[in-house]
Amino acid sequence: MSNQPQGGVEFSRVLARTDVLALAFGAMIGWGWIVLTGGWIQSAGSLGAITAFLIGGTVVLLVGLTYAELASAMPQVGGEFVYSYRAMGHFVSFICTWAIILGYVSVVAFEAVALPTVVEHLFPDYAVGDMWTIAGWDVKATWVTVGVGGSLLMMAINYVGVRTAALVQKLVTLLILVVGIMFISGSMFTGDAVAMEPLFNVKEGVAGGIMTVIIMVPFMFVGFDVIPQAAEEIKLPFREIGRVLMVSVILAVFWYAFIIFGTSLMLNPEALAESSLAVPDAMQAAFKAPWAGKLMVLAGIAGIITSWNAFYIGGSRAIYALAEAGMLPAFFAKLHPKYRTPTNAILVMGLLSSIAPFFGRPALAWLVVAGGVGIVVAYLCVSLSFVLLRLREPDMPRPFRVYRGKTVGTLSVLMSVLMIGLYMPGSPSALTMTEWSIFVGWMLFGLVLYSWSRMRYGVAYTKKVMQRELAGQSPYEEADALNS
Repeated sequence: MSNQPQGGVEFSRVLARTDVLALAFGAMIGWGWIVLTGGWIQSAGSLGAITAFLIGGTVVLLVGLTYAELASAMPQVGGEFVYSYRAMGHFVSFICTWAIILGYVSVVAFEAVALPTVVEHLFPDYAVGDMWTIAGWDVKATWVTVGVGGSLLMMAINYVGVRTAALVQKLVTLLILVVGIMFISGSMFTGDAVAMEPLFNVKEGVAGGIMTVIIMVPFMFVGFDVIPQAAEEIKLPFREIGRVLMVSVILAVFWYAFIIFGTSLMLNPEALAESSLAVPDAMQAAFKAPWAGKLMVLAGIAGIITSWNAFYIGGSRAIYALAEAGMLPAFFAKLHPKYRTPTNAILVMGLLSSIAPFFGRPALAWLVVAGGVGIVVAYLCVSLSFVLLRLREPDMPRPFRVYRGKTVGTLSVLMSVLMIGLYMPGSPSALTMTEWSIFVGWMLFGLVLYSWSRMRYGVAYTKKVMQRELAGQSPYEEADALNS
């Protein structure tokens, strides 16, 4: 039994440069900065939090360089899956891709919890109907309904085609940028540098505070890797794919640093302690008007939409790639004959996202950290693939070639290992039992599916599919035309 998409259906290569940039940048900025900025400043101090994002951003930038080269050299759907398969083979490629899928699923689930949380700030008394209590938080029926409804809406947008999803992404990302520029400009003119004290959290330990923030950085920056996932839907020369990827990462680093800076200028430690959403409160303080805070909340909702949208795209394509190669059941490798989207993979993403609101607001922290582990594991695999392919296949065509690639690759590997170490027992930022349970449970579930698929389709089938893909024997002649 073949698990190839039926009827010769192919992806549509329709994403232009602005589509791709909005997809990656919108995915990385998301909603997390609205919810978590105040906590970052309290944990590490104002300058400490900025330092954490600059350090973490540098690590992500190094990893991003490896992605940029590999994405331009192997522009096939699946991204990490294709690179790690070529460099390290069948099993490692599955582990790598399944780990990044955890990151994607955790983001779409995170947004399903974030949406009812932000709506609560616009309509404080809307959450009614007691259901149950989880980790001391009362789950309300209307609260769950908003999260599930939003997830199903985003699922429908992605189901009907990547062109629709890309248009939504561009419009909403533009709104976030406009509001963000207003906030940063206003805080610089009206803020007070004294409010930034303490610059570092000396009481809890400077290094410990910074590390507490750094472990969240991979989750905040996940998004640039959506570009390789959708490579077969991008209508750009291969070299440009790498360039757009790098620009998106650099923009995101500046975004987070300036948001933290602007918030710390407007809210002193006492105000931060009293604030449930620090950035909207800082925006209101900058413009001395309630409308400004509400506008920032709307920008937060826009951020939910951008990351939700992008990770539906990235996660569904990664699931599709594994299934197409025989590492997951063929059910996930179906493309819609009209919309040319991996429909069953999108439906599964929607189901998982819709479950999250039933766990209430405590799920936010669990998803951030557990998803972050999966992301960093995937980054390590991609960095290793980059180094191995530079050594084994130095003459492989690389339209976007990283300068001093071996040095960049080695640093990327080392930094990824160090990032993984931050999650381990003994670290000040080690995972809790709940977070480990999510990560380990996800990986074990994946191994069950992988084992069944390997017995059902065989390694030889995967090898045949990947030989065709890696040899460039694909039906996407438009890409060749763009690079000729």
